[in-house]
Amino acid sequence: MKDWIGLLSTEVLDQILENAFQWFVVVDREAKILYINEEYCHFLEVKRKDAIGQHVADVIENTEMHKVMEKGEADIAAPHYIKGTYMLANRVPLVVEGEIVGAFGSVIFRDMTDWKRLSAHVKTTMERIDQRFSGTADHLTDLEDIIGESPGIRKVKEAIRMIAPTKLPVVIEGETGTGKEMFAESIHKLSDRSDKPLLKLNCAVIPQELAEKELFDLQEGKVYQAASGTLVLEEVHALAIPVQAKLLRFLTENEQSTTDVRLLFSSNRNLAELVSTGSFREDLYYRIQSVYLKIPPLRERMEDFSLLTRYFIHRIEQQEGRRGLKVDPKTLRHLVEYQWPGNVRELYNTLRAMVYMTEGNRLTTASIPMHVFQSSKTNHATSGKLEDILAQTEVQVLENALAAFPDKTEAAKALGISRSTLYEKLKKYNL
Repeated sequence: MKDWIGLLSTEVLDQILENAFQWFVVVDREAKILYINEEYCHFLEVKRKDAIGQHVADVIENTEMHKVMEKGEADIAAPHYIKGTYMLANRVPLVVEGEIVGAFGSVIFRDMTDWKRLSAHVKTTMERIDQRFSGTADHLTDLEDIIGESPGIRKVKEAIRMIAPTKLPVVIEGETGTGKEMFAESIHKLSDRSDKPLLKLNCAVIPQELAEKELFDLQEGKVYQAASGTLVLEEVHALAIPVQAKLLRFLTENEQSTTDVRLLFSSNRNLAELVSTGSFREDLYYRIQSVYLKIPPLRERMEDFSLLTRYFIHRIEQQEGRRGLKVDPKTLRHLVEYQWPGNVRELYNTLRAMVYMTEGNRLTTASIPMHVFQSSKTNHATSGKLEDILAQTEVQVLENALAAFPDKTEAAKALGISRSTLYEKLKKYNL
């Protein structure tokens, strides 16, 4: 090693020291700075010539470099609060011939947010590697497996990547069929608890007189069975007020006890509105909604419609042993015009029913369930001058097609018109 270093010039060593780490510092046995790189000095707003020779505590806020030398042990990935934010730092004592002669410190993450994102990414990657080599796949949902690229879905996914590694309670609100359960599973899979239990309890289907026992019984209660893991309380709004009070007490006491369980809450009702009507405890609401995720309904994320349709058709092909299934453009127009009150779940079930109703590979309007077909037809204007009705109908069809197919070539193909005709109509209606 010494022979190798001897081959390097002073200029090369200087470049290595300046670039090997974003920020780092070296101190002597008295904790006085021997070396600090320019990037660190720039962040600390100090000139390097002024920092050299100073006690490290006089230059770096909340430093513990001197404590590392006192203990004689390294601190790896230790939190360091500096200039209003937490960072992750390594602090290592320097030993020569058995004697501590100084210490070396480096910042490995300048922002805890970056660390949480990387932690979630690494965890997901390692799980996929494990699955590939083990030949098995966890049945829980991966965040990356949730289909959608619309702004609303991207916002939810980004929030999950941020909060999954924490212990914060999360409220997931969304209409029936929006996929709340899948988002809850993805939070657990990205957390440090993914190898521990994930339990679910649907508060809307258990008798109220049994709810307290289901949750808090010392032998069978879900909060104890899910210890070290995650418990999802689905449709939490359905809990009776006395049980809500018990849940609030548990949450408060849980912070001081050894019962380590993370709680996620889902609801297809707006909890804030239920608080205003007295149907949900205000103190419990504010206790659990430190992180609030709103899952958008399908009608508000129609940019994802074609993605979801293709994904579900492929999934149904695999399940049913079918190949080459296609949705007729006219059929697709009817599907896009429907409001989908049952959201993504209803879309999947509808497509599955349409496949059963189709003998060939082309899904036509004849296979559309009657309630979907009739409802999509009523979305068109039915009163006023014929010219206005036709114009309104054409505008709606164009808007729906563009929502389902952002690529105008695909939109024109789905509508059965040329691309030039599509552009003419878009110009005509200023779309």
